Amino acid sequence: MAFTLPDLPYDPTALEPHIDAQTMGLHHGKHHQAYVTNLNNALSEHTQLHGLSLDELLKKLGELPESIRTAVRNNGGGHANHAMFWTIMGPNAGGDPTGAVGQAIARDFGGFEDFKKKFNDAGLKQFGSGWVFVTADAAGKLEIVAKPNQDTPIMEGKTVLMGNDVWEHAYYLKYQNRRADYLNAWWNVVNWGAVNARLSAITQGKAV
Repeated sequence: MAFTLPDLPYDPTALEPHIDAQTMGLHHGKHHQAYVTNLNNALSEHTQLHGLSLDELLKKLGELPESIRTAVRNNGGGHANHAMFWTIMGPNAGGDPTGAVGQAIARDFGGFEDFKKKFNDAGLKQFGSGWVFVTADAAGKLEIVAKPNQDTPIMEGKTVLMGNDVWEHAYYLKYQNRRADYLNAWWNVVNWGAVNARLSAITQGKAV
């Protein structure tokens, strides 16, 4: 029942020039793998938890044994955040949002440019390490929220539609301290088809 590192759905070079292959290799193969390994280690002696999904563990964080709560928060959150992150990016992507996601962005934020500015601002203002997310409820209403470290809206019972990693390990090799440049460039690799599939699952009450 151990958690495993998901494969990248594309080659590590596929997101260049916006995200370089070296960053992708380290980010996926080292950082994400470490979260998976540490999560499994934390849970190894707590067999009563082995039947829970990752979402269930994060939603029940306050009910977990205190001795592993922080490890599950940090490493379970890191695993969930990155597993989502890889799937909403892809080669030959970017551009304006399409389908139901495009309609929801227009409805809830007044248009893509306003949405992008609010999203980037939230990512830029996140002090230190963290993430900027878009959550979606069962009706498809969207909300932008930033979280520190590897925290995730899942811990509050919310569902993540998409998100961007603003830890320095996500961008420092290419962008150094220029987080704003990374945030702007990231839109070129967002796979709106994958985001639409997530929104469809959310509004149908399915797991994402």
